[in-house]
Amino acid sequence: MIVLTGAAGFIGSVLLGYFNNQGITDILCVDRLGTKTKWKNLLGKKFIDFVDRDAFLENLNTYKNIDYIIHIGACTDTTEFDLDYLLKTNYEYSKILFKFATEKQIPFIYASSAATYGAGENGYNDDENLIEYLRPLNPYGFSKQLFDLWVLKQNEKPPFWAGFKFFNVYGPNEYHKGRMASVIFHSFNQLKEAGIIKLFKSHKEGYNHGEQKRDFIYVFDVAKVIFFFYKNNTKSGIYNLGTGQARTFNDLANNVIQNYGKGKIHYIDMPEDIRDKYQYFTEANMDKLKNAGYKDSFYTLEEGVSDYTTNFLMKNYKIF
Repeated sequence: MIVLTGAAGFIGSVLLGYFNNQGITDILCVDRLGTKTKWKNLLGKKFIDFVDRDAFLENLNTYKNIDYIIHIGACTDTTEFDLDYLLKTNYEYSKILFKFATEKQIPFIYASSAATYGAGENGYNDDENLIEYLRPLNPYGFSKQLFDLWVLKQNEKPPFWAGFKFFNVYGPNEYHKGRMASVIFHSFNQLKEAGIIKLFKSHKEGYNHGEQKRDFIYVFDVAKVIFFFYKNNTKSGIYNLGTGQARTFNDLANNVIQNYGKGKIHYIDMPEDIRDKYQYFTEANMDKLKNAGYKDSFYTLEEGVSDYTTNFLMKNYKIF
């Protein structure tokens, strides 16, 4: 049995559907549904049971048939400033699962984040010897960084383990994320409502408006990489998971406009509460993933935006 935490969330639910499409349904889904509509992400999926995330932890030692743990669940809100909550949810919870996987010798995959790289002053290289020098810009990135560092300090680990630093993931099943949904999702809905896409002005010298760059990765590529590691259990470690190609927000917006058929870009001031915590450039160094044996190509921004907008958003079909 596979344990999948965050199973009703954006990446977790797409991963659940991807595993189903590979014929794998022996999955225990763990999450907290609350009052949001993310429960819809479980519709049509196949799994053996659903368990609340706290109840799962309380009864962890009663599960005797776990073969694999894929820990995607976390608070992913980069504007969450309650560090006690973040540490409990993203750090302490993850430590308990990792220790359990170590004790029971269960392979363990978990979600880290590119937010750990901060402003990128130390680059975007996933060499584990460099991780201690990273300086996240927000509490969310700090919580993820703490767990990465804690894992690396452990003398005893699961038989196989991997952490993935997700860069800017976009795609279906993110509709419930509100402010934290991708710029592509918000851009499409802004076009529908007002015929314009709002992008942040630059508040940093050297960057024109909309020329901030991110490494955007389509969620189906994320699922493919995780499935590859699940099947192969190659080399344990912490890996970047982006495309290795930074693109501007103007590129992104223009691609959404092209697929939608009309619209224009309007630049707005960046909220003051995130100005000093904003990443102006991210680009994953992907050499380590390639050296681990992953050879498949990634969706280009043009391919990913086209698939997402035409096959999901324009059909009002938000769920994979």
